Amino acid sequence: MMKQIIVLLFFSFLGFRIFGFFPGLDSAQALEQAAIDKYYTSIEIQQGDSLWSIAGKYSENSGMTVAQYVKELKNMNGLKEDIIHSGHYLTVMYCTSEETP
Repeated sequence: MMKQIIVLLFFSFLGFRIFGFFPGLDSAQALEQAAIDKYYTSIEIQQGDSLWSIAGKYSENSGMTVAQYVKELKNMNGLKEDIIHSGHYLTVMYCTSEETP
């Protein structure tokens, strides 16, 4: 029984390592993420804006997909739905990456 558990754990670890399920094991990726500076600002929603269009603009350098960024926008602003109105304000996060020589 113990041998089966050890074999299962070994293959699980191997599978996780191959497919990258263990965050932090890739030190190059960790260093790259550490070089990202996050900033927050408030923007006024303009006519025709949507969470998706705003996410497309501000998700650059964040390491998030547009869909993940929309979810983050909703969380940051306490929104339950994707509906926003022009004239209101929205807190957004934008990222800059520090280039290392």
